Amino acid sequence: MGTDNLFHKRKAKRNRDIARRKASRAPYDKVLVVCEGEKTEPNYFLELKNHYTIDSANIKIDGRSGSSPINVVKYGIELYRREHAIGDPFDRVYCVFDKDTHISYQPALEKLAAARPKMTFFAINSVPCFEYWLLLHFTYTTAPFVAVGGISGGTAVINKLTEYMPGYTKVGRGVFNELFNRLEHAKTNAARSLEEAERTRTDNPTTRVHELVDYLQHIKTKPQ
Repeated sequence: MGTDNLFHKRKAKRNRDIARRKASRAPYDKVLVVCEGEKTEPNYFLELKNHYTIDSANIKIDGRSGSSPINVVKYGIELYRREHAIGDPFDRVYCVFDKDTHISYQPALEKLAAARPKMTFFAINSVPCFEYWLLLHFTYTTAPFVAVGGISGGTAVINKLTEYMPGYTKVGRGVFNELFNRLEHAKTNAARSLEEAERTRTDNPTTRVHELVDYLQHIKTKPQ
């Protein structure tokens, strides 16, 4: 009897805690953004979140998954399951990762496509890397970035980016704010390059970062 009472008390407390969590959130989606890197991508999306004053109770940005695409996806699914188990799941989970030289890139895409529930998990993948998205703020290019002379495709993108942003580093802050005035231009370029890649049946270079950016820009007005 005592054990049953303790169980019901704990359950009632958990339900009250969940109700308080839900009540504390703004009336729009609860979203998880899991990033491959611990600095560049999380910093970028934190700055975006602050710029658009997205409620902290509505968005979790996490860069602790590790550096491989498959770990990003597994971590995102695990965090979703934890919240689902207590009755407060994320409405959307975005997994942000690069292709570059990662051998788990394709398995990560496949695992994410198979994740359930449908229309909850989204791949925000960049080829070869996130910096291609940043480069599109300055110029439109569909020239492939490939490994040459010991330099990876990702490094080649960064080298190109530093022609426009000489002070750029992967651990730097303020990138979103610095490039904000070019944001819509970058979104247009990213969508254009993705269409071109689909037409020519290639993926180098491409990015889907603009899809997440656009979603977060309009999260407050998205129909519930």
